Amino acid sequence: MSVPNSKPRRAVSADRVDGRAKVTGGAAYGADRSPDRLAHGYMIVSTVANATIRSMDVSAAERAPGVLAVYTPFNPLPLKPSGFLGPVRVPLADKEVVHHGQPIGFVVAETYEQARAAAMLVSADYDERPAAVSLEAGLPGAKEPDSVDGGPAVVTVLADGVGSIDEALRAAEVTLAATYTTAQQQHTPMEPHSAVTAWSGGRLTVHSSSQGAGVLASDLATALEVERGDVRALGPYVGGAFGGKYATYAQTRLAAAAARKLGRPVKTVNTREQVFTATATRAATRQEVTLGARRDGMLTAVRHDAWSGAAIGSATVEAGGHHSSLTWYASPNIQVGAKYVPLNVPEATIMRAPGEAPGSFALECAMDELAGELGIDPLELRIRNHATTDPHSGKPWSSKHLLECYRTGAERFGWSRRAKEPGSTADGDWLTGTGMATAVFPALRFPATMKVRFQADGTAAVSGSTADLGTGMWTVLSVVGSRALGLPAHRIKPALGDSALSDAGFVGGSAGTASVGSAILAAAGEAQKALIKLAVEHERSPFHGLDPDSVRYENGRLTADGGPSEDFDTVLAATGRPGVEAEGSSAPDQSQDYAYASFGAQFCEVRVNRWTSEIRVSRMLAVMDGGTVVNEKTARSQILGGMVWGLSSALHEGLHFDSAGRPANADLAGYLIPVNADTPAVDVHFLDHPDTRFNALGARGLGEIGIVGVAAAVANAVHHATGKRIRDLPITLDQLLD
Repeated sequence: MSVPNSKPRRAVSADRVDGRAKVTGGAAYGADRSPDRLAHGYMIVSTVANATIRSMDVSAAERAPGVLAVYTPFNPLPLKPSGFLGPVRVPLADKEVVHHGQPIGFVVAETYEQARAAAMLVSADYDERPAAVSLEAGLPGAKEPDSVDGGPAVVTVLADGVGSIDEALRAAEVTLAATYTTAQQQHTPMEPHSAVTAWSGGRLTVHSSSQGAGVLASDLATALEVERGDVRALGPYVGGAFGGKYATYAQTRLAAAAARKLGRPVKTVNTREQVFTATATRAATRQEVTLGARRDGMLTAVRHDAWSGAAIGSATVEAGGHHSSLTWYASPNIQVGAKYVPLNVPEATIMRAPGEAPGSFALECAMDELAGELGIDPLELRIRNHATTDPHSGKPWSSKHLLECYRTGAERFGWSRRAKEPGSTADGDWLTGTGMATAVFPALRFPATMKVRFQADGTAAVSGSTADLGTGMWTVLSVVGSRALGLPAHRIKPALGDSALSDAGFVGGSAGTASVGSAILAAAGEAQKALIKLAVEHERSPFHGLDPDSVRYENGRLTADGGPSEDFDTVLAATGRPGVEAEGSSAPDQSQDYAYASFGAQFCEVRVNRWTSEIRVSRMLAVMDGGTVVNEKTARSQILGGMVWGLSSALHEGLHFDSAGRPANADLAGYLIPVNADTPAVDVHFLDHPDTRFNALGARGLGEIGIVGVAAAVANAVHHATGKRIRDLPITLDQLLD
């Protein structure tokens, strides 16, 4: 399905604006700041997973060299509940321990080493209880959340005359039912969570990596009971986030409260193990998928039930079915459900493609299994069940070129050469196989305000409090600003990551470019109006006295019909003004008559050693339909990174807990992620059809869709290579050994 004005165009491919600063060490991250009189904080974390703290002995720590203060639940710092996605557990607010590694104390000393050494001297006495850490064992006690994405926990779509999803499945000519599991994961950003906090005149300045400086400032204002305007948050460079830096975790709130109480700046940096336990994770899941179909492959019923772990006191769910089976394929009967199991594990939060990543693994593996049952090519099965409208809402898609993704991908990957029988292709000691999967991610937009300022030196500043998580937002501001103002990119001066700038909201949900880019277009239009107004009203302007409707802005110049034509810096010089600026805002104003999403097809080839069962992914391909590609270089990087993460989910990642609730691999030695040797050649191709029904820029999100189908594509390829169907992630050697 195409839309008007969707002819592909040549995409911009600009170098990263922030690239040189990052590779030369010029980029200052949160913990790189060291103000005068700086003190250092170190968190004390629990050594048990489920207990009440009876007492804590801090006497030795308080006497240790350089120690300024020791805070515990028996001597807490004043903090209130706060949180953009709902209240986050207030550190030190009570004596209850609900997971291993929970912050239970905070030491502040003159140096980091002194704070760490003193923290090791603190002992805690617990009334310990058995820990619940097994999702499987906890299934009988699973609970339904009050809502999923604002809707019901169970969603049912039935054709006329069908009484239930079970009735629809019983009527199917062929049914397939299978259970799939995914492991708990951690965001593992390269830059650990940190904060540098300082008070002056009752106002707080905090340097910390965040997915939205404004969100961080608001969270801290609520937690510290001060006015929002009295908190300034800065984080222009973020060393990875992926959803894990949405919330304001314990280290930042403790540092800010301690700095106020001690009257001096406080810096705290989580250790790598503290990142694993004192922030948040992606929950483990169990998913049951049942597909009903005709013998020609057309789906007649889909049921997808998902269970996920949740920290005690939380009702967070990883809603796999809601974020996949509900909208991906054309079936007249669909039911999805979500439940959570309370566990003594770190809390869960959003992580790259929350719901979509685990949900696609279950659905796309089930689709492959159904294709095998019916003797239909897996790609052909997906083409037959292509949804021209959203199966849940019934609305047409604003723009959808998924069939083109399938066909382009098949041609680029060489899908037609694929052997029909699993386990039938070998290269010496290596069995080879190929797999593919669909990828879908909703197109989202959030409110954002940006500012554009024409400056007397001939440059234009484009600024807002948005964040760059490594995704390329610095460059988006430059590229979109250049396009909106008709100026070369080197004359655009971007600024971001500061809550004092225009409120551009937060970056997440793959909505950053669509939200901020639209706001830049609006701000550019308003700034041009302000420039023209100055030009016709200022007595020293060469355009003074002219009708503003007769003056137009084009590519950095003002031109009057039959009159003068001057560069904007000349006009500013003539008027003695250093600059003229305006804000522009964007909100989700797209028509509610359509459904909006980005689409893709992902393919991979694996090699499995017939003797050791070692798995090597040898090549991957993604063909993506994400609307306008604002900057091809950084967009490709986003898809490539997402696919590497999908490979990681398939073969490497899993956070494991022992029976007492202690994480067994809370470090980058035991928690496996891919390195260069694990990563094959990755081919990324964009269709680049602008979606002007979604926004004026025509761009939809690309940050998260890259991960969505990869784990399933890898698992499907492993099955094609070996004939063995693995339904549990990560896939390990023992699962393949006879």
